[in-house]
Amino acid sequence: MDNYATRPPVPPRLSQGRQHASVGQTLLFILVSVALCGMTIEACLIYRLYQTESVTSASVSKIIAGISATATKLRSRVISPSKPVAHLTDGQDVVHAKDIMAWSTDADPLLYKIDYKDRSLVIQKEGYYYVYSKVSFSDNGIFHHRVDLRTEKFTGKSINLLKSRKYSNHFKHPEQSNSYLGGVFHLFKDDAIFVKVSNTSKIVRQDPTENVFGAYMI
Repeated sequence: MDNYATRPPVPPRLSQGRQHASVGQTLLFILVSVALCGMTIEACLIYRLYQTESVTSASVSKIIAGISATATKLRSRVISPSKPVAHLTDGQDVVHAKDIMAWSTDADPLLYKIDYKDRSLVIQKEGYYYVYSKVSFSDNGIFHHRVDLRTEKFTGKSINLLKSRKYSNHFKHPEQSNSYLGGVFHLFKDDAIFVKVSNTSKIVRQDPTENVFGAYMI
């Protein structure tokens, strides 16, 4: 009896090439799927980043706009000094007396709790004040520059607070120069201080800031 005759036939095996092709297709599918997932995740991240940047830009714009508005309000707001202060300059509207300087009321004078009346600064609050004056002049002789005080505590003549003399070496031709005075004094309410010179016709008036007068509480 032939044993080989009764053995069932063996099914044909897949070829080695077809097995490799199937494995390659599987790997390619997995790689393509991973790449597509990566692209999808990247697109989501880019979209969220764009949305965040848009919100941040809008917030920054609002903050900048708020700061600009606040700065504009601060610039437009007049901040009052903490203590009495006055600063006066010369001007085209000024009419000097023969020997007493007058000061402009059209040149936006700084007057806070100090009044200006009759060419004088009138103190409204008692205290220690730094008083100053600067004048420019042209003269060929001796020029006097003073700051005087009128007070109810002493009747009669005014009291000299500050004084300077300028001597010119040019006796034939006037010499242009300037004089500055400054000092600290205790002043009472209603005390009046003013600037007195040898002759106001000698004052140089090319620029208002060449002649100034002021006081401030220290």
